Amino acid sequence: MDAKRIIQFLKDVSVNNNRPWFQEHKDEYLEVKKNFEEDITRAISRIAEFDSSVKNIQVKDTTYRFYRDTRFSPDKSPYKNHIGAYISAHGKKSMHGGYYIHLEPGHCLLSVGNYWLPTNILTACRNEIMSNEGKWLECVENDKFIKLFGKAENKGWNSPKGFGLEYLKTCPSGFPKDYEHIQYLRMKDYCCWKAVPDTFFDGEKWLDEMVGIYKVAKPMLDFMNNVIDDYE
Repeated sequence: MDAKRIIQFLKDVSVNNNRPWFQEHKDEYLEVKKNFEEDITRAISRIAEFDSSVKNIQVKDTTYRFYRDTRFSPDKSPYKNHIGAYISAHGKKSMHGGYYIHLEPGHCLLSVGNYWLPTNILTACRNEIMSNEGKWLECVENDKFIKLFGKAENKGWNSPKGFGLEYLKTCPSGFPKDYEHIQYLRMKDYCCWKAVPDTFFDGEKWLDEMVGIYKVAKPMLDFMNNVIDDYE
């Protein structure tokens, strides 16, 4: 991937986030988009080597519009300052978890998991954690997982690594407040991420590193998808 060019274009968009400038540089955007999507196609193939559920996913099923929806936002900038792909066996709009690749100047990352789950599915996930506590802890408290993603804490995307984007302030209703591993019940999503430098995606070697990172997170992903798939 020509990550240097992609990152520079995203920097330029941040400084010139307006339609006239973008129209003048539309060809450059299309070249950047093509380069990114070519490597996402390669990423899908590499992920499919250890997760066959994504083997038939097309790149168009993983990427997002570069144009922002500004209808309900005070920020009326028309374009995003990042580019990303969410590789999920059920598509990027499904609740079934997947693998996310994010390029943004100073904030590139790789992520794995399930996002924005509704309350009924979160309840099922929490029940599954309590029912199969030993298996869950094997997924998220082994040395490799903790080294890459850390422990379950409310840190947010700006942290260099993390597990769980949002947490309830207290124990969810209907669950024991004295549960030993209550941090996993307070989670409102089950995703983990690792920040990488802007240079991470240059060349071809990043695909090997990506595979290593994603393999560590896959048991956690499978645990939750086994619950979520019953509701889709």
